[in-house]
Amino acid sequence: MERSRIRVAVIDSGVNPSHPHIARVDGGYPENDFLDRLGHGTAVMAAIQEKAPGAEYFAARVFGRELHSNIDALIEAIAWAITEGMDVINLSLGTANAAHAGRFAPFLKRAIFVSAAGMFPGDLPGVIRVAADATLPREEYRLDDETFVASPYPRPIEGVPPERNLNGASFAVANMTGFVARACEHMQRLSYHAVFQALQSKR
Repeated sequence: MERSRIRVAVIDSGVNPSHPHIARVDGGYPENDFLDRLGHGTAVMAAIQEKAPGAEYFAARVFGRELHSNIDALIEAIAWAITEGMDVINLSLGTANAAHAGRFAPFLKRAIFVSAAGMFPGDLPGVIRVAADATLPREEYRLDDETFVASPYPRPIEGVPPERNLNGASFAVANMTGFVARACEHMQRLSYHAVFQALQSKR
């Protein structure tokens, strides 16, 4: 028997529910103000939904009109996601400040976190760590040691060359989150090790 729908939180700049690449939005944080004013969070969620359309999706907005936030806002959004029972948390963002690493630790065993290598929480044990490789097709990933590698491109926009679209490590994380969510759909009990093994075996 399969689990009920996987719940995915995208902690980013929010989401534009009317964007043609967004299939569904099931809620968000702050409750009455998770509209995307940048486009980044929308593109991140779209990349995930493309790979796991059957999941439930929630947008937690920590960016306003620029891709900049603070550790307190990020931790508050993570705490909200955990309280709301999210199974998978996409963090196409992070901090290079090692002093903040410990603030993520209380949450890491309560959901599957996907985040960028070279940042925190991406480099913490128990996080699906992701790096980018522009030569990889968007429907593929590989495992290098304990780091998953995925394409840094979001869903294409008709008439826009890939190099002029948004791109970068954020979207490698998003693409990998899609693979993670899809793998989780067929698992009864979620843990970092179980998900890691499932992804490893399905490469």
